Amino acid sequence: MSTKEFSDNLSKYADPHEYDETYKGYTADLEFIKAHLAGNHQSIIELACGTGRLAIPLAKQGHIVYGVDIDSGMLNYAQEKADSEGLNVHLSVQDCTRLNLPIQSNFIYMTGNSFQHFLTNKSQDALFESVKQYLNPNGDFIFDTRNPILSELMNSEVYDEVLVKNGEVFNVTNREEYNPLTQLLTCTSTYSSSNTTYKDSIQLRYTYPLELQRLLNQHGFDLVHLYGSWNKEPFAADSVSMVVHARLK
Repeated sequence: MSTKEFSDNLSKYADPHEYDETYKGYTADLEFIKAHLAGNHQSIIELACGTGRLAIPLAKQGHIVYGVDIDSGMLNYAQEKADSEGLNVHLSVQDCTRLNLPIQSNFIYMTGNSFQHFLTNKSQDALFESVKQYLNPNGDFIFDTRNPILSELMNSEVYDEVLVKNGEVFNVTNREEYNPLTQLLTCTSTYSSSNTTYKDSIQLRYTYPLELQRLLNQHGFDLVHLYGSWNKEPFAADSVSMVVHARLK
């Protein structure tokens, strides 16, 4: 497995401040995890922690948080935020398929549909094997991923929008195209202003519910619950998300 699978798929995260501003108001996953921890102070591990949107408020609650992400720019921004609030959050640049942590934990989590960054069967397998090394028996692994709704994915989509970035107005053309053979959605955006033109792109893997159950069983996890959202809605065929609560046997 090549690390390029991850390093070549990060251009959408080039501006950590912009990313943080976009998602800072989203709290459904944070509330889910707070409720799961039930106020008990624990040493917990966050995979693909990004700008610390969850790690920092959980550290404020008294949890000892170890956060990893492969994007150093995102982690540097998270560290700045934690430092500004006097919080000790343990952050490190790591590939989630090759974790190297100083602790074992009863709880590992990953949000923001980051599971979709594991584009191949090999990297998905490596992720679960890596998690198993640092999760105690009967420990919980909670993560989310988008539900593949074929009627939506099979229609290539092109749409335009206008964005203001750092005071500059950009006309943006977005193109989304799904490959059913690889189960990858490729999203490409072209930004044009009076001064410059550039592109960014991302590939996202869609995994089907029965695939997820097979993966969990193969790697020694039980599926405790499959929700349709972080609000614990029942999972259905038209659910936008799959929120997976797995437990290591």
